[in-house]
Amino acid sequence: MNWILLIIAGLFEVGFAFCLGKAKETSGNEMYLWYTGFLLALCMSMALLIKATQALPIGTAYGVWTGIGAVGTVLVGILVFKEPTTFWRLFFISTLIISIVGLKVVSH
Repeated sequence: MNWILLIIAGLFEVGFAFCLGKAKETSGNEMYLWYTGFLLALCMSMALLIKATQALPIGTAYGVWTGIGAVGTVLVGILVFKEPTTFWRLFFISTLIISIVGLKVVSH
């Protein structure tokens, strides 16, 4: 169950990065709504991370959490914000995914 909470926490991290990107593209009231979404996603991400670290090793949990956030944010950047897709960018994201899976496999 704690691994599921950790994955959801990582997805909320992607959510708050997405909200930051959308807030950058807007102005006025819409910008403030995106910043509100950012704060809500940030709070949810932190709360779930805290809950997950009560049972999982902090180093593993934090590494997986940031990894999910990094991979997800890069994918959102490519798919939503039309950031460049290069071989090396995809290669290093792939190595990050392999590392996250590796941390899960070797964790007790």
